[in-house]
Amino acid sequence: MDARVKPAQDARFGVMRAMSQGIGNGGCLCGAIRFQADGAPTWVAHCHCGTCRRATGAPVTTYAGFPRDRVRFVKGTPRTFASSPGVTRSFCGGCGTPLAYASERWPDEIHLFVVSFDDATALRPQAHVNMAEQMPWLTIHDDLPRYATFPNSA
Repeated sequence: MDARVKPAQDARFGVMRAMSQGIGNGGCLCGAIRFQADGAPTWVAHCHCGTCRRATGAPVTTYAGFPRDRVRFVKGTPRTFASSPGVTRSFCGGCGTPLAYASERWPDEIHLFVVSFDDATALRPQAHVNMAEQMPWLTIHDDLPRYATFPNSA
């Protein structure tokens, strides 16, 4: 494993500073589902876990974590899928775009896919998580902290 990977017991990645304190809007590819996220996310991270890979068809995905009460779906209702015990993934039933991840592990949070925001460039990742599951052929050259699993809540 990469020597830069930190143990899971490290604190979470700190306070999000890169996004403005404004409102983030986003939605699916076909436009049937739209959401609004108020304020800056708590964190933004690349996830390398196998479940996220299967849910998205991509080798890595990037989430922004928000307090659940600051996110609302303003157009359409996403479909949901219980991908594992205590985990619900939301997506557009029309075009299939993955939109959100919710877990009993973090009952007051919702994790939105960064690329589903209208301005995804405003959400800069702060870390890589679940590096223990990273695809061996994927190499990412950045200086972000790396965590073997998902760090505990601070």
